[in-house]
Amino acid sequence: MFQVIRDCILRAVKKISNANDAKISEDDIIVEPPKDKAFGDIYTNAAMSFAKKLQVSPKTLAEAICEELLKNQDVTEANIAGPGFVNVKLRNSAWQKIINEIITKKDAYSYANLNKGSSVNVEFVSANPTGPLHTGHARNAVFGSVVANLLEKIGYKVTREFFINDQGNQIKSLARSIYLRYQELMGTTIPDDAFTEDMYCGEYIKDLAKELIDTHGNKFLNKNESEWLDLICKFAIERVMRNVKNDLSLLGIVMDEYVSEAELCRKKLVEEALEILTDNGDIYEGVLPRPKGITDKDEWEERPQTLFKSTKYGDDIDRAIRKSDGTWTYFAGDLAYHLDKIKRGYKKIVTILGADHNGYVKRLKAAVKALSQGKTEIEIRLYQLVNFLENGVPVKMSKRAGNFITLREVVERVGKDVARYMMISRHHDVAIDFDFVKAVEFSMDNPIFYIQYAYARICSVFKRYESVFGKLDEKEFLNCDKSTLSDEAEISLIKALAFWPEQVKSAASALEPHRIPNYMQNIAHLFHALWNKGKIDTELRFIDRKSRECTIIRLSLLQAVKTVLEDGFKIMGVTPMSEMV
Repeated sequence: MFQVIRDCILRAVKKISNANDAKISEDDIIVEPPKDKAFGDIYTNAAMSFAKKLQVSPKTLAEAICEELLKNQDVTEANIAGPGFVNVKLRNSAWQKIINEIITKKDAYSYANLNKGSSVNVEFVSANPTGPLHTGHARNAVFGSVVANLLEKIGYKVTREFFINDQGNQIKSLARSIYLRYQELMGTTIPDDAFTEDMYCGEYIKDLAKELIDTHGNKFLNKNESEWLDLICKFAIERVMRNVKNDLSLLGIVMDEYVSEAELCRKKLVEEALEILTDNGDIYEGVLPRPKGITDKDEWEERPQTLFKSTKYGDDIDRAIRKSDGTWTYFAGDLAYHLDKIKRGYKKIVTILGADHNGYVKRLKAAVKALSQGKTEIEIRLYQLVNFLENGVPVKMSKRAGNFITLREVVERVGKDVARYMMISRHHDVAIDFDFVKAVEFSMDNPIFYIQYAYARICSVFKRYESVFGKLDEKEFLNCDKSTLSDEAEISLIKALAFWPEQVKSAASALEPHRIPNYMQNIAHLFHALWNKGKIDTELRFIDRKSRECTIIRLSLLQAVKTVLEDGFKIMGVTPMSEMV
């Protein structure tokens, strides 16, 4: 119905736009349910949005829109409010026919092929391979995977990608940490000061050292660092990435691609990126200004470096690519990686990063714009922290990791579905308070229980139907007369179901997965309200033992609700529960 209304508005707008050559895109037309039911079923601000572009007054455009809307037999009212809002009311029959559309299309009901198979690269997690995934990675992982699911829903061909930062000093520090534990397990006494600040602690280092012994025995014992460093670096990356993949699988996540930074360097993509930027006139030798916060009294050495003119592309300052000693900067690796994405043909890139990477946003956008000559778009989303609680009390430490809670520990405590739901339950700009106790409570105050309970209740109704009337033929749902589904609670539920494709489309376009659980909570709320109303009004009960026909009609509505909930669960990566144990 929302698309039908949008089409009517577009026809009205085009009649005026054709007169003055203005171009209006369908994507720019907002059609939504009003927050206040008194304003009708659907509203649009199209008259105010496009009036200036069309060189007419908002009222004139609003009148043209109302005239076009009233030609549709499903529209009973189209009124102008305020400076140019148009409020629309529809017949109940317009909503009732949505039920058959949902039942017939199933999960394709929310599919909108807006992008016609265009490729998009969604990079998420991309944790340094130096230890277990922690809770921040968990939020990143779920956020990224649901974004990928949403983009598929609007017609993109999605590649889910993990960038392995398998080069640099952090890998060498990991190898040295493992070697110290390796020596210790082989009986060598390790000095108290052997572990420097840049090394890694935690039980997982001992586990890796044990695996090193199982694989290589005493091969590296009492050897010079030059004889074991590269081999243990390779060993550590393989073992850590194996564990990372296992941890991601606990959340139901499988990546399509794992891209190695070391491999990109071997392909000399940093040099290639530098050459492209040089040809563009975007490279020069210079000195960066003193960083903010460093005073004259602090040590600061002004040194010439190879710089990228990122300010030309919207960044705050230019960025160093090569240091004065000839080594590449961390940003040089970013250039190589994004050039690799561009060379693979991606015109759209989505990257999920923690809030501590805020300083990377402008430089990455500048890099992609420069390397692709503006032909590739990158969208970056930053997510806030997850605060873990135990009945309201903060939980901060992990014996396995040493100084943080691991992703595996979270999933083992609450399960995949609860973990996934909680990680997208809030807007990515908002921190999440994740209480281990409350997250698994069988309580109507627990949002995921509330939604799962709605689904389980629907399943119980279908089971009860079979116990009363026998096997159900779903084809009967399509042929029954739904005009009796006219109670306010029923129509409110159907209206919410009708908005599902719009909700999916808006969540995908904005890269905001939290809209999906919020929507599903509303569907669950409307369903539970109808269920409770049926306890008082027997006419609204789903099973009418005296009338199989009336029961089929009411179950057709439940089938539509069930279908939409299943689609939402699939997008979130959560398994629906037909029974609540």
